[in-house]
Amino acid sequence: MSGHSRWNNIKRQKEKSDAKKGKIFTKIGRELAVAVREGGGRDLSINSRLRECMIKAKALNVPHDNIERIIKKAAGGNLDENYESVSYEGYGPGGTAFIVEALTDNRNRTASNLRRCFEHNGGNLGAPGCVSFLFEAKGVIVIEKEALDEGSIMEDAVESGAVDFQTEDDNFIVITEKSEYESARKSLEFKGYKFYSSEISMVPTNYLTIEEENLKKQIEKLIEVLEDDDDVQNVWCNCEFQE
Repeated sequence: MSGHSRWNNIKRQKEKSDAKKGKIFTKIGRELAVAVREGGGRDLSINSRLRECMIKAKALNVPHDNIERIIKKAAGGNLDENYESVSYEGYGPGGTAFIVEALTDNRNRTASNLRRCFEHNGGNLGAPGCVSFLFEAKGVIVIEKEALDEGSIMEDAVESGAVDFQTEDDNFIVITEKSEYESARKSLEFKGYKFYSSEISMVPTNYLTIEEENLKKQIEKLIEVLEDDDDVQNVWCNCEFQE
Protein backbone atom coordinates (compact mmCIF):
# COMPACT_ATOMS: atom_id res chain seq x y z
CA MET A 1 0.00 0.00 0.00
CA SER A 2 1.40 3.40 -0.95
CA GLY A 3 0.89 6.19 1.53
CA HIS A 4 0.99 8.82 -1.18
CA SER A 5 -1.99 7.56 -3.13
CA ARG A 6 -4.78 9.97 -3.92
CA TRP A 7 -7.01 6.98 -4.66
CA ASN A 8 -6.25 5.73 -1.15
CA ASN A 9 -7.01 9.19 0.19
CA ILE A 10 -10.47 8.96 -1.33
CA LYS A 11 -10.93 5.56 0.30
CA ARG A 12 -9.90 6.97 3.68
CA GLN A 13 -12.33 9.86 3.30
CA LYS A 14 -15.07 7.47 2.29
CA GLU A 15 -14.43 5.28 5.33
CA LYS A 16 -14.67 8.19 7.75
CA SER A 17 -17.49 9.94 5.91
CA ASP A 18 -20.08 8.99 8.51
CA ALA A 19 -18.13 10.74 11.25
CA LYS A 20 -17.03 13.73 9.19
CA LYS A 21 -19.55 13.79 6.37
CA GLY A 22 -20.27 17.51 6.70
CA LYS A 23 -16.63 18.52 6.30
CA ILE A 24 -16.10 16.19 3.34
CA PHE A 25 -19.22 17.49 1.59
CA THR A 26 -18.09 21.09 2.18
CA LYS A 27 -14.70 20.39 0.63
CA ILE A 28 -16.20 18.68 -2.40
CA GLY A 29 -18.70 21.52 -2.74
CA ARG A 30 -15.89 24.05 -2.78
CA GLU A 31 -14.04 22.03 -5.41
CA LEU A 32 -17.16 21.71 -7.58
CA ALA A 33 -17.80 25.45 -7.40
CA VAL A 34 -14.25 26.33 -8.41
CA ALA A 35 -14.39 23.77 -11.23
CA VAL A 36 -17.52 25.45 -12.63
CA ARG A 37 -16.01 28.91 -12.37
CA GLU A 38 -12.54 28.11 -13.72
CA GLY A 39 -13.27 25.15 -15.98
CA GLY A 40 -15.77 26.78 -18.32
CA GLY A 41 -19.23 26.40 -16.84
CA ARG A 42 -21.44 23.40 -16.13
CA ASP A 43 -21.26 21.70 -19.54
CA LEU A 44 -19.50 18.38 -18.83
CA SER A 45 -18.61 17.90 -22.49
CA ILE A 46 -16.17 20.83 -22.30
CA ASN A 47 -15.41 21.10 -18.58
CA SER A 48 -13.17 18.13 -17.77
CA ARG A 49 -12.31 19.55 -14.35
CA LEU A 50 -15.95 19.53 -13.33
CA ARG A 51 -16.37 16.00 -14.67
CA GLU A 52 -13.46 14.80 -12.51
CA CYS A 53 -14.93 16.51 -9.43
CA MET A 54 -18.27 14.85 -10.01
CA ILE A 55 -16.61 11.41 -10.24
CA LYS A 56 -14.90 12.10 -6.90
CA ALA A 57 -18.12 13.40 -5.34
CA LYS A 58 -20.01 10.28 -6.34
CA ALA A 59 -17.20 8.04 -4.99
CA LEU A 60 -17.60 9.83 -1.65
CA ASN A 61 -21.38 9.35 -1.74
CA VAL A 62 -22.25 13.03 -2.02
CA PRO A 63 -26.00 13.17 -2.79
CA HIS A 64 -26.86 14.07 -6.38
CA ASP A 65 -29.13 16.90 -5.21
CA ASN A 66 -26.22 18.48 -3.33
CA ILE A 67 -24.02 18.31 -6.41
CA GLU A 68 -26.66 19.85 -8.67
CA ARG A 69 -27.44 22.63 -6.20
CA ILE A 70 -23.78 23.65 -5.90
CA ILE A 71 -23.23 23.56 -9.67
CA LYS A 72 -26.35 25.63 -10.33
CA LYS A 73 -25.34 28.22 -7.75
CA ALA A 74 -21.79 28.46 -9.09
CA ALA A 75 -22.93 28.67 -12.71
CA GLY A 76 -25.21 31.57 -11.77
CA GLY A 77 -22.36 33.46 -10.13
CA ASN A 78 -24.12 33.40 -6.76
CA LEU A 79 -21.19 32.29 -4.62
CA ASP A 80 -20.21 34.46 -1.67
CA GLU A 81 -16.69 33.05 -1.40
CA ASN A 82 -13.89 33.49 -3.90
CA TYR A 83 -11.50 30.54 -3.59
CA GLU A 84 -8.21 30.08 -5.40
CA SER A 85 -5.98 27.05 -5.90
CA VAL A 86 -2.67 27.13 -4.06
CA SER A 87 0.01 24.43 -3.78
CA TYR A 88 2.37 24.05 -0.83
CA GLU A 89 5.47 21.90 -0.47
CA GLY A 90 7.17 20.47 2.57
CA TYR A 91 9.09 17.69 4.26
CA GLY A 92 7.62 14.99 6.47
CA PRO A 93 9.11 12.47 8.89
CA GLY A 94 11.98 10.37 7.53
CA GLY A 95 12.80 12.87 4.77
CA THR A 96 9.54 12.26 2.91
CA ALA A 97 8.41 14.89 0.41
CA PHE A 98 4.90 16.36 0.41
CA ILE A 99 2.85 18.43 -2.01
CA VAL A 100 -0.40 19.81 -0.60
CA GLU A 101 -3.08 21.33 -2.82
CA ALA A 102 -5.54 23.72 -1.20
CA LEU A 103 -8.52 25.86 -2.13
CA THR A 104 -8.48 28.98 0.01
CA ASP A 105 -9.95 32.45 0.38
CA ASN A 106 -7.13 33.46 2.74
CA ARG A 107 -3.57 32.43 1.84
CA ASN A 108 -2.10 33.65 5.13
CA ARG A 109 -4.51 31.52 7.16
CA THR A 110 -3.89 28.42 5.07
CA ALA A 111 -0.10 28.76 5.11
CA SER A 112 -0.12 29.28 8.88
CA ASN A 113 -2.33 26.24 9.46
CA LEU A 114 -0.24 24.00 7.22
CA ARG A 115 3.00 25.16 8.80
CA ARG A 116 1.56 24.17 12.17
CA CYS A 117 0.47 20.76 10.81
CA PHE A 118 3.97 20.00 9.56
CA GLU A 119 5.85 21.30 12.61
CA HIS A 120 3.64 19.43 15.10
CA ASN A 121 4.05 16.16 13.20
CA GLY A 122 7.75 15.84 12.56
CA GLY A 123 8.07 17.90 9.39
CA ASN A 124 8.35 21.43 8.09
CA LEU A 125 6.71 23.55 5.41
CA GLY A 126 9.20 24.38 2.66
CA ALA A 127 9.63 27.02 -0.01
CA PRO A 128 7.93 26.71 -3.41
CA GLY A 129 9.90 24.29 -5.59
CA CYS A 130 11.69 22.53 -2.73
CA VAL A 131 10.22 19.09 -3.54
CA SER A 132 8.13 19.50 -6.70
CA PHE A 133 11.04 18.22 -8.83
CA LEU A 134 10.47 14.83 -7.16
CA PHE A 135 6.98 14.56 -8.69
CA GLU A 136 5.45 14.57 -12.16
CA ALA A 137 1.93 15.55 -13.12
CA LYS A 138 0.28 12.42 -14.51
CA GLY A 139 -3.21 11.34 -15.41
CA VAL A 140 -4.42 8.74 -12.90
CA ILE A 141 -7.56 6.74 -13.64
CA VAL A 142 -8.78 4.28 -11.02
CA ILE A 143 -11.14 1.48 -12.05
CA GLU A 144 -12.68 -0.93 -9.56
CA LYS A 145 -11.79 -4.55 -10.33
CA GLU A 146 -15.23 -6.08 -9.81
CA ALA A 147 -15.47 -8.89 -12.41
CA LEU A 148 -13.10 -7.27 -14.91
CA ASP A 149 -10.36 -9.30 -16.56
CA GLU A 150 -6.92 -7.86 -15.80
CA GLY A 151 -5.44 -8.86 -19.15
CA SER A 152 -8.25 -7.26 -21.14
CA ILE A 153 -8.24 -3.99 -19.22
CA MET A 154 -4.44 -3.77 -19.40
CA GLU A 155 -4.63 -4.19 -23.17
CA ASP A 156 -7.33 -1.53 -23.43
CA ALA A 157 -5.34 0.81 -21.19
CA VAL A 158 -2.21 0.49 -23.33
CA GLU A 159 -4.22 1.04 -26.51
CA SER A 160 -5.71 4.15 -24.89
CA GLY A 161 -2.27 5.64 -24.23
CA ALA A 162 -1.36 4.43 -20.73
CA VAL A 163 2.31 4.59 -19.75
CA ASP A 164 1.83 2.43 -16.64
CA PHE A 165 -0.72 -0.05 -15.32
CA GLN A 166 -0.92 -1.22 -11.71
CA THR A 167 -3.14 -3.29 -9.48
CA GLU A 168 -3.76 -2.14 -5.93
CA ASP A 169 -6.20 -3.70 -3.49
CA ASP A 170 -9.54 -3.80 -5.32
CA ASN A 171 -8.54 -1.39 -8.09
CA PHE A 172 -6.76 -1.17 -11.41
CA ILE A 173 -4.65 1.99 -11.76
CA VAL A 174 -4.13 3.44 -15.24
CA ILE A 175 -1.42 6.11 -15.46
CA THR A 176 -0.96 8.39 -18.45
CA GLU A 177 1.16 11.34 -19.44
CA LYS A 178 -0.57 14.59 -18.56
CA SER A 179 -0.89 15.49 -22.25
CA GLU A 180 -2.53 12.13 -23.04
CA TYR A 181 -4.85 12.01 -20.04
CA GLU A 182 -7.98 13.44 -21.65
CA SER A 183 -7.83 11.24 -24.75
CA ALA A 184 -7.10 8.14 -22.65
CA ARG A 185 -9.97 8.91 -20.30
CA LYS A 186 -12.37 9.35 -23.21
CA SER A 187 -11.14 6.14 -24.85
CA LEU A 188 -11.64 4.04 -21.70
CA GLU A 189 -15.00 5.68 -21.07
CA PHE A 190 -16.05 4.83 -24.63
CA LYS A 191 -15.05 1.21 -23.98
CA GLY A 192 -17.55 1.17 -21.12
CA TYR A 193 -15.30 1.39 -18.06
CA LYS A 194 -16.64 3.12 -14.95
CA PHE A 195 -14.13 5.15 -12.96
CA TYR A 196 -13.71 5.16 -9.20
CA SER A 197 -11.66 8.33 -9.60
CA SER A 198 -10.08 10.17 -12.51
CA GLU A 199 -7.79 13.19 -12.26
CA ILE A 200 -4.40 14.77 -12.78
CA SER A 201 -2.21 13.76 -9.82
CA MET A 202 1.32 14.53 -8.68
CA VAL A 203 3.00 11.14 -8.97
CA PRO A 204 6.44 10.63 -7.38
CA THR A 205 9.27 9.88 -9.81
CA ASN A 206 10.79 7.62 -7.14
CA TYR A 207 9.35 6.25 -3.93
CA LEU A 208 10.91 6.27 -0.49
CA THR A 209 10.17 2.86 1.04
CA ILE A 210 9.15 3.04 4.70
CA GLU A 211 9.60 -0.14 6.72
CA GLU A 212 9.87 1.09 10.33
CA GLU A 213 6.45 0.94 12.01
CA ASN A 214 6.76 4.07 14.18
CA LEU A 215 7.91 6.13 11.20
CA LYS A 216 4.98 4.79 9.18
CA LYS A 217 2.58 5.90 11.93
CA GLN A 218 4.16 9.39 12.02
CA ILE A 219 3.72 9.81 8.27
CA GLU A 220 0.15 8.53 8.37
CA LYS A 221 -0.61 10.96 11.18
CA LEU A 222 0.76 13.90 9.18
CA ILE A 223 -1.28 12.87 6.12
CA GLU A 224 -4.40 12.57 8.28
CA VAL A 225 -3.88 15.99 9.92
CA LEU A 226 -3.27 17.67 6.57
CA GLU A 227 -6.32 16.06 4.98
CA ASP A 228 -8.41 17.18 7.94
CA ASP A 229 -7.64 20.87 7.33
CA ASP A 230 -10.68 22.66 5.88
CA ASP A 231 -8.71 24.21 3.01
CA VAL A 232 -6.80 21.09 1.91
CA GLN A 233 -8.08 19.20 -1.12
CA ASN A 234 -5.21 16.87 -2.07
CA VAL A 235 -2.13 15.46 -0.33
CA TRP A 236 0.67 13.72 -2.21
CA CYS A 237 3.69 12.08 -0.61
CA ASN A 238 6.59 10.15 -2.14
CA CYS A 239 6.49 7.38 0.46
CA GLU A 240 5.64 3.74 -0.04
CA PHE A 241 4.86 1.56 2.95
CA GLN A 242 6.44 -1.86 3.11
CA GLU A 243 3.90 -4.34 4.44
